[in-house]
Amino acid sequence: MTADPTPGDLMRRIAFLLERAREPTYRVRAFRTAAATADSIGIAELVERIEAGTLTELPGIGKVTATVITEALGGEVPVYLRRLEATGGRPVAEGGAEIRAALRGDLHVHSDWSDGGSPIEEMVRTAAGLGHEYVALTDHSPRLTVANGLSPERLRKQLDIVDELNARNEHGIRILTGIEVDINEDGSLDQSDELLGRLDVVVASVHSKLRMKSDELTERMVTAIANPHTDVLGHCTGRLITGGRGTRPESTFDPEIVFAACERFGVAVEINSRPERLDPPKRLLRLAVEAGCSFALDTDAHAPGQLDWQPYGCERAAACGVPIEQIVNTWPVDDLLAWTGRGS
Repeated sequence: MTADPTPGDLMRRIAFLLERAREPTYRVRAFRTAAATADSIGIAELVERIEAGTLTELPGIGKVTATVITEALGGEVPVYLRRLEATGGRPVAEGGAEIRAALRGDLHVHSDWSDGGSPIEEMVRTAAGLGHEYVALTDHSPRLTVANGLSPERLRKQLDIVDELNARNEHGIRILTGIEVDINEDGSLDQSDELLGRLDVVVASVHSKLRMKSDELTERMVTAIANPHTDVLGHCTGRLITGGRGTRPESTFDPEIVFAACERFGVAVEINSRPERLDPPKRLLRLAVEAGCSFALDTDAHAPGQLDWQPYGCERAAACGVPIEQIVNTWPVDDLLAWTGRGS
């Protein structure tokens, strides 16, 4: 937040806090739409409309957002924002706070190029505001059509855009190129070797046939882990424990074999911080620690406010004795990219 925030800044902050609190999407969207309108109109016209009582005639400005704008331009912190700031956070256990303070970035983030809700630059701006030094853009791969997965052509276009954003460096944060690539039923990865080789970070996840027999799923996962392009094993059990999509049981596989493969091939086990996932379960997270695995503590964010969900994973990591030095996104970016094999 800048020293002199605009009404748009304040409404984006409100949207962020609503997302973090898992409020309905329509409510978040209302504030983001109003923020965009306020930005496009400019302060002078907003003041004129406040005086004339015509703010709500603007597209996307309703009674609540008009009140926020009026209070902001009157030199006040809007009441709506004060309430969210007072109630939206929750304390992090001491061990989790230490891990959160050590994190330098997030390696699993989606934009509106696949099934995320916000543009790349909005996600990047928010990540920078949270103090991240880097953030990996990991939109879905082609097979996941329900999530608007990126074809090779669209991924190439995204890589060009990321290059442009990094060259401008407006937010003081490094954008890492990446993908959340589907693990196909035979264990292959759902993108060309050529493109996977160009990316900074590859998160490989199972999204289909989650109820495969244990031995078959184990072989499928190990094949993907052994792929030299794989850096992170995403949300390994695929479980859903709450949320709008309902619940889903864990996939069954041999965790000792899978985690041994992760340790052998240098693939990080993701600690997925999404509240509806919290994957892996603690008993499996402890097994991964015992196996000597490295970890990536990620949000799997699909909206800006979700980028502040890392504390959920931090608390679980602390409870299960995950060593901070084995969490790869506590490392400086050059060390991280040397580990993924994409260092310059």
